[in-house]
Amino acid sequence: MQRRLSALLFAGMLALASLALAAPQPPASQDVFPYPIHETTLANGLRVVVIPFDSPGIVAYFTVVRAGSRNEVEPGHSGFAHFFEHMMFRGTEKYSAAAFNDLLKRMGADNNAFTTDDFTNYYTIGPASSLPTIMDMESDRFKNLKYTEDAFKTESLAVLGEYNKGASNPGQPMEEKIRDLAFLKHTYKHTTIGFIADVKAMPNYYDYSRQFFARFYRPENAVVLVVGDVQPEKVFALAKEDYGDWKGGYQEVKVTPEPPQTKRQEARIDWPNPTRPQMMVGYHTPAFSTATVDTAALDILGDLLFSESAPLYQDLVVQKQWADALGGGNEDHRDAYLFTIYAQVKSEDLVPKVKQAIDQYLEQMKKQPVDRQRLERVKSHLRYAFATSLDSPAAIAFQAARAIALTGDVHTLSKVYEQYQKVTPADIQRVARATFRPENETMITLSHPGSAKTEGGN
Repeated sequence: MQRRLSALLFAGMLALASLALAAPQPPASQDVFPYPIHETTLANGLRVVVIPFDSPGIVAYFTVVRAGSRNEVEPGHSGFAHFFEHMMFRGTEKYSAAAFNDLLKRMGADNNAFTTDDFTNYYTIGPASSLPTIMDMESDRFKNLKYTEDAFKTESLAVLGEYNKGASNPGQPMEEKIRDLAFLKHTYKHTTIGFIADVKAMPNYYDYSRQFFARFYRPENAVVLVVGDVQPEKVFALAKEDYGDWKGGYQEVKVTPEPPQTKRQEARIDWPNPTRPQMMVGYHTPAFSTATVDTAALDILGDLLFSESAPLYQDLVVQKQWADALGGGNEDHRDAYLFTIYAQVKSEDLVPKVKQAIDQYLEQMKKQPVDRQRLERVKSHLRYAFATSLDSPAAIAFQAARAIALTGDVHTLSKVYEQYQKVTPADIQRVARATFRPENETMITLSHPGSAKTEGGN
């Protein structure tokens, strides 16, 4: 699911002490993110970010709540961040669920939400002329959400149904297993939807759900992001009016760090239905950061290894045709996570050959400096692909929301690309050696028992 919000005011009101405006920071010419960013923080701690964009009559309204499955620190309560995303559409006294949806239909707006490991995002894409209404609707549910225990139990069954639907795809159990083995202490051990036992037990935790809302849905833990045909001063004025009485009180939860992995982990999943064999390999990597080039080097390393033009992909998918699908890369998270590799293999007997070939290319990245011209082409491709993706209010807002979720700072968007430019062949070798170590590896294979016939290994 998914949804959005927005705000308004005159420049003369900006001096009000309760509305601490920061001056807009025009981007430097080398910044990959070309749009000016305007920010303010309300007295209750809510940050409002406005990015004007030439999209006549259209606005994207996002609310980024920096609470995802990583924040589910209490045993037995995994999956509540995702579950609560569902509950946020249950309505308030002012706007019932039916009235909320009816207003959205009449204004022609797209409204939804999604949950990740690190944050929950609510968004609305709609007419700029309806911004005051959108903001009123969104601020109301964040302050005054209301639902009965019966509605809570009904939604918990919907979440269980969502889990069961996902479990019919091999990808979900593979992700569950690789996390379960790779993480011992950190809450990344469970997926965003949660452990199945916890999902089944959710109907019994109505009171806990109210506590979850009171704990994480506070102004200090949220950022309102408005992109499109808007005037920052007017948005800030609306935000003060609609969100100014949202009560603060957020306290950060303590998430247990994951200790270094000390030995290789491996597991096999027997799939009940005929399927191509699949493999997933994970290596622990540091948390996302723009303080050093390491995150940037890992991102580039993923492209060097697994883009469709990469030698490894050409070898296994195009030339030998041992694999139907091959991909991989570093997955940016607030805390240390994984560089993950995935392959769908033609037949069971080819799985060890594919793994061996991947290992050979990983070793090559450790031992041989990548060609500098190739490295510069990858950097240019990443920068160009990002720049050309910023073609709508929604696309810009999604990128900005991700930056806010990772670091709390939308300027991260340009900082990471500054680090890309600094990455050298020696940096690629260094992070490859630090990452692709046998004791740092977790491998999951999935196949249908009895279907191990050979399909021609070269």
